[in-house]
Amino acid sequence: MMDLNLLYQWCSIPMEELVSHPALKIRLRIVEDAQEMGRVMAKDLADEIWKAAREQRVFRLIVPCGPKEWYEPFAQMINEEQIAMKHVVCYHMDENLDWEARLLPENDPNNFHTFMEEYFYGAVREELRVPAENRHYLTPDNVNWMSREIMSHSIDYTLGGWGQDGHVAFNQARRNPYAVVTADDIRNSRARVQENNWDTILALAHRSMGAAWQFMPPMSVTLGVKECFSAKKIRVYSATGAWKQTALRIALFSDVTEEFPMTLLQEHPDALITATRETACHPIAEHPEWEFRGVDRKIGLESDG
Repeated sequence: MMDLNLLYQWCSIPMEELVSHPALKIRLRIVEDAQEMGRVMAKDLADEIWKAAREQRVFRLIVPCGPKEWYEPFAQMINEEQIAMKHVVCYHMDENLDWEARLLPENDPNNFHTFMEEYFYGAVREELRVPAENRHYLTPDNVNWMSREIMSHSIDYTLGGWGQDGHVAFNQARRNPYAVVTADDIRNSRARVQENNWDTILALAHRSMGAAWQFMPPMSVTLGVKECFSAKKIRVYSATGAWKQTALRIALFSDVTEEFPMTLLQEHPDALITATRETACHPIAEHPEWEFRGVDRKIGLESDG
């Protein structure tokens, strides 16, 4: 279990001190707001695609459905700069499933395939788009093929966000008391079908469905950490604010822990976290007068100073 005194210490650090903090375990970039983050995320990816095109090489990308702020500026950059993406091969990192582990209806708002076809591929001019045969969507039927395909190639770039429990793709912290999963298990995890954690369902329902958890998908199919983190570069982003704030602090300062899988990013040679100011803030840092049972505030303050 997470040490409360350490957690209090990490959450107490002012946002302005995070980027250059001496205890930082992974690189952090802070942007002003969701709009800026979308532009930064789009430019990061567009630059990599353009670089590969200039070098006349295939660009292999593991891509998420979200954060959603980057699709419009990305399409605009590709269209205006006329960057043809015929050399891009996309592996979609996850997909939502119903309770029987089946794909969702096409018009379900949680259907990642539908969303990506419209906003990622469809927003780009037809002659510039990633070819249909280079779009590899993860499904319950192709998890083994997708895993072999990714692990047999050199992946250039993994793009993503993170969840309230530090999940990347749907690599969540396990909540099942009868199936113990270690950090090493998560580190070596591969593509699979799984149940979504209750807190993941509730967090997503609160974010996009008016807290109507009854309409949220209870299962998912996801690439594992083994596939996602095999890329030469990993870039994760969030503009979601409050429900990502604590996971960010743990990713930045904690040792690797199965409670927050994104701490494994610390082991990657070229990983970067980008957060908005709202996401990088924390209410505990803004209220040093707060007291909590089981927390020695003096330990946190002395350790931080």
